[in-house]
Amino acid sequence: MNTYLIRRRSNWADAAALEKTAGVSTRVGNEEMPHQVRWIRSYVVAEDDGRLGTACIYQAVDEAAIRKHARRVGMSADEITRIDATLVVRDDPVADAQDTASHVA
Repeated sequence: MNTYLIRRRSNWADAAALEKTAGVSTRVGNEEMPHQVRWIRSYVVAEDDGRLGTACIYQAVDEAAIRKHARRVGMSADEITRIDATLVVRDDPVADAQDTASHVA
């Protein structure tokens, strides 16, 4: 499988709509297309129009599988870019904040 960045612009009105779509996306990927696509993570983006978009990291057999998954879920795949390598300079800051919070509690 190859790794891809998928940009989905202004797909959701709010976090509740995004969460609902995420549930459908997970089900479609895990149950209907487990050997074609794997959702790794997403970063939620506040778009200029007030809606929410995402930058998603997926693994997939090809771009066609990503587009097929998006159609089944009912979301866009505005830009699909193949990732050739990963360079990690620092750990994900969200994970760091959650780890810190769990150590404080």
